[in-house]
Amino acid sequence: MSRFVITGAVGGSTAGALAPNRLEINDFVKIEDQFSLYVQALQAISTESQNDLTSFFQIGGIHGLPYVAWDGSGQKPVSTEGWEGYCTHGSVLFPTWHRPYMMLYEQVLQSHAKDIAAKYTVDKDRWSKAAANLRQPYWDWASNTIPPPEVISLQQVTITTFNGSKVKVDNPLVRYKFHPIDPSFPQPYSNWPTTLRHATSNNANAKDNVAELKSTLASVQSDVTSKIYNLLTRVHTWPAFSNHTPGDGGSSSNSLEAIHDGIHVDVGGNGQMSDPSVAGFDPIFFLHHANVDRMLSLWAALNPNVWVTSGPAEDGTWTIPPTATIDKSTSLTPFWDKPTGYWASSAVEMTGKLGYTYPEFNGLDMGNPAAVKTAISQIVNKLYGGPSTNRFVSLAAQAPTQAAPAVQAGQQPKAGAQAPAGAAPAQLVVQAGASNPQTASVQSFGSSANVIWEWTARIHIEQYAIGGSFSVLLFLGSVPSNPAEWRTSPNFVGAHHAFVNSVPAHCANCRRQGGLVVEGFVHLNEGIARLSGLDSLEPDVVKPYLAKELHWVVQKVRFSRGSRGDVLTWATAFFKVDGTSVPLANVQSLEVTVIATPLSLEPGEVFPVPGDAVHHHDVTHGRQGGSRHA
Repeated sequence: MSRFVITGAVGGSTAGALAPNRLEINDFVKIEDQFSLYVQALQAISTESQNDLTSFFQIGGIHGLPYVAWDGSGQKPVSTEGWEGYCTHGSVLFPTWHRPYMMLYEQVLQSHAKDIAAKYTVDKDRWSKAAANLRQPYWDWASNTIPPPEVISLQQVTITTFNGSKVKVDNPLVRYKFHPIDPSFPQPYSNWPTTLRHATSNNANAKDNVAELKSTLASVQSDVTSKIYNLLTRVHTWPAFSNHTPGDGGSSSNSLEAIHDGIHVDVGGNGQMSDPSVAGFDPIFFLHHANVDRMLSLWAALNPNVWVTSGPAEDGTWTIPPTATIDKSTSLTPFWDKPTGYWASSAVEMTGKLGYTYPEFNGLDMGNPAAVKTAISQIVNKLYGGPSTNRFVSLAAQAPTQAAPAVQAGQQPKAGAQAPAGAAPAQLVVQAGASNPQTASVQSFGSSANVIWEWTARIHIEQYAIGGSFSVLLFLGSVPSNPAEWRTSPNFVGAHHAFVNSVPAHCANCRRQGGLVVEGFVHLNEGIARLSGLDSLEPDVVKPYLAKELHWVVQKVRFSRGSRGDVLTWATAFFKVDGTSVPLANVQSLEVTVIATPLSLEPGEVFPVPGDAVHHHDVTHGRQGGSRHA
């Protein structure tokens, strides 16, 4: 039987790379020919019949609803106990499953782009080359959590058409228009004719709340950047890197999936992106996952001898039973690599062989892993650790004391002063690679020479505790009484998010595994430096402060209806709250624990070196949702 074999995009070139680059969306929208072709290609797949195998609807539906077989991959689910989408959330296959998924999307887009380019009557060679080089752009939320207007607010965009004229067309990046709404959709998705982000209501006339979307994303910039830097520099095992189930490998750092979950929830609000059953229908999904894939590439370059290890299937998928053990040889269904078989994780390690690359790797000798690791380490410091230095030094720079003359410092906040919400932290400018350049600043922050304490809050909570996606928000200082002000409060320092299917009828295993726990971390140093007025990160100074000022709340993504007999929606049946805040007494599985880790920057090391982490259970023990250990 004929199958749609996934090859990824083909042809084209980028100087110094094995294959054309995927480009960051803020750069991509400025490239006239590629952006024009991309918009038209996305329009084409978005307006195709939703029954067509390679339509936007069918590709988006691979991730969740309408829970049907794609291209003959599993005519019915292998188990009624499993999560009935194909996506491998919560397992070791999470990062690699999405790689051929993105290749499929990219391949279909490029195919349309090539057909469109062939119709141009001016500069034909230019447009043909642009189509060959076209790859799915990524949105680097670790550098800029707010996407450009072309993604979130412009209802029309300007493109260049076949005859060279510039015209305004409807923007296919801001939403997908269902035609029709699929009958499998639950409320409120069954009410909405399009995808929405931070929907203004559950009614059919709901709109995107762009202002709320931007405010939410701006509030987490420091949190997201901290999480990514710690993930890339301190996580070195595949289970800890790949998925959000507990087990961080001792790093006190988030997994890639946990960070990914937060972007989903913050982008979607009460819209489709915050619900895995329908998230794939929002066009921003693919911008987001292109960056998730890029983070996989960066991490793999920093850990060249680490790849997929075996692990449990957790909830299972349409084709993988919940009881299965999965590994690098497990079929990444429904992505055919030939008419009789599927891609596997063992075959997707090198992106250059898959038809695309990322700009960070341009000019590198990919046959020299040690040189690649060194180069990518420097790039990670530059992108996510502060200018000409790394996050280790920049955290110390925020101390409300005068830095030693040996190190140039930016403007320092006065003791006890609170910077505006979202304000960029002060940075130290040092020579990259210098021997222990942070010594003076660390000593000025009350730490011993070459060591600074990193403070982290670890969050454990049952994934299905609320009946849908939710967030655990952390504050240093008072928490506003109005939940609408939580994200804009200057005391808000970060969050952990659960990205949860809201269609429990399609996940018997979700009901059976009501106690499945997810794990996340919020890094507190920047908040301490900005809000506390302390002159030290030493435990005897910080612990009393955190015991008094660290607070947490639980916020539901939306009000969901459910019966008392439904394990996944029991929250709304019993809580009877306003659809935003959840009483902590009703979330018995929540546990917030404070961890302190000594970090040092040793001679010749590019990244901070962590010592043994210390769990300070007494900081939160005895409080609702605090540590269960004395």
